[in-house]
Amino acid sequence: MTVQYPLWCALVAASRQRDAATSAEKPERDIPVPTSTRLPSAGFSITIRVSVTADASAIGRLTMCVGEAGAVVTALDVVDSDHVRVTVDITCDTADSGHADQVVKALEVLPGVEVHKVSDRTFLLHLGGKIEVNSKVALRNRDELSRAYTPGVARVCLAIAENPADARRLTIKRNTVAVVTDGTAVLGLGNIGPAAALPVMEGKAALFKRFGGVDAWPVVLDTTDTDEIVRIVKAIAPAYGGINLEDIAAPRCFEIEERLRQELDIPVFHDDQHGTAICVLAALTNALRVVGKQLADVRVVVSGAGAAGTAIMKLLLRQGVGDIIAYDRKGALHRGMTDLSSSWQWLAEHTNTSGYAGDLAGAIRGADVFIGVSAPNLLTGDDIAGMAPNAIVFALANPDPEVDPREARKHAAVVATGRSDQPNQINNVLAFPGVFRGMLDAHAEEFTDEMALAAARAIADVVGEEKINPSVIVPSVFDSRVAPAVAAAVREAASPPRG
Repeated sequence: MTVQYPLWCALVAASRQRDAATSAEKPERDIPVPTSTRLPSAGFSITIRVSVTADASAIGRLTMCVGEAGAVVTALDVVDSDHVRVTVDITCDTADSGHADQVVKALEVLPGVEVHKVSDRTFLLHLGGKIEVNSKVALRNRDELSRAYTPGVARVCLAIAENPADARRLTIKRNTVAVVTDGTAVLGLGNIGPAAALPVMEGKAALFKRFGGVDAWPVVLDTTDTDEIVRIVKAIAPAYGGINLEDIAAPRCFEIEERLRQELDIPVFHDDQHGTAICVLAALTNALRVVGKQLADVRVVVSGAGAAGTAIMKLLLRQGVGDIIAYDRKGALHRGMTDLSSSWQWLAEHTNTSGYAGDLAGAIRGADVFIGVSAPNLLTGDDIAGMAPNAIVFALANPDPEVDPREARKHAAVVATGRSDQPNQINNVLAFPGVFRGMLDAHAEEFTDEMALAAARAIADVVGEEKINPSVIVPSVFDSRVAPAVAAAVREAASPPRG
């Protein structure tokens, strides 16, 4: 059974009364003190099975102990009991793996408590993978089998051989996307390889289906050779209506995408670049509405000139931003620099009109907008205080942003992060399901800047100008209006198929 909230409160109150009455008699418990600076989240949710002496305050003692250890109890289920003991599953959110261990140790030292097992709910969710293939055809009898497979299927094969464009109508190509990675730039984890990247690609495929109705499948490649990746993707392309490149390190990702765009007749979309750029432009559109500024009048500083940062800056330039300073490991990119990669050279030539060459803190002094897609803890609240009035801060490094959001909010008018436990989460799931839904529906053969701009406008407009405020500049990822709005905008922006 599940303990209901009023009963839980009564048990906690009884436990507190009992503890107060006996505190002089009990030795102090050596409960581990939480040391994590992160907030508890569902990503580190655990279920702890414990047995405890059955008395009126038993469950209250358990929940108080978990709370004192810094975790958040989300469920409490009694799974067994007798006249002497009760067995309970306590589910709680923790901040990280180390914090979870601290919570367990805190329970272990409680008198009368025995910890039986601890389950990591994130690992449980991944057991056996997160996606599967389901047949759309029942195959209940011989007739259905003969139409779905031999001999009937031969007629469909010959029709496609005669007119290859029919593959979009008569096969899974109509609604299927390949999610391709080499595992070299996975989340904030870096080069962890294709096998370790697979859980992320499965998750991406699940999001495609949940939010866009798109059938996607992970394609993880055990090679980092650019030529080989291009060759493999070209070889498998006939089965797919689109290619979503994912977590491929810069600068190789730029060449891979460009070559595939030139050589394939289906859209190629690098989500780390274009999905991020679309969502940032959408969020910035509404943030500027909140503070009453125009994009053409603002100065933007972008920390991180990798795949995401470069795409963000190119899309902002395409939309007519006032000025941008790109900042990365070499410092602020400017025209006087030498020995730059081709992508950085392009940025040096098209941004930083004043030729600024100082540090990041100096770059944001007087700036209207800061966008971080780089590394944690690069700035302080004092740095943000030096920005222009009504500043906008998008600190998107995950899980730890470039500046503490709490400190940034003391000085900036609008703050966004990439975290789900903070307001204004900028999440690519707002973009890619609807973008691919629209491209597949339009039988698009390429992804264009016009589609990106249309998608960004659609995401921003879902919130509505009358409803935006400093804490709401993007819609929820679970807002059912987002993907259809993005898909419709992309369909309208789609170029007619070539040929």
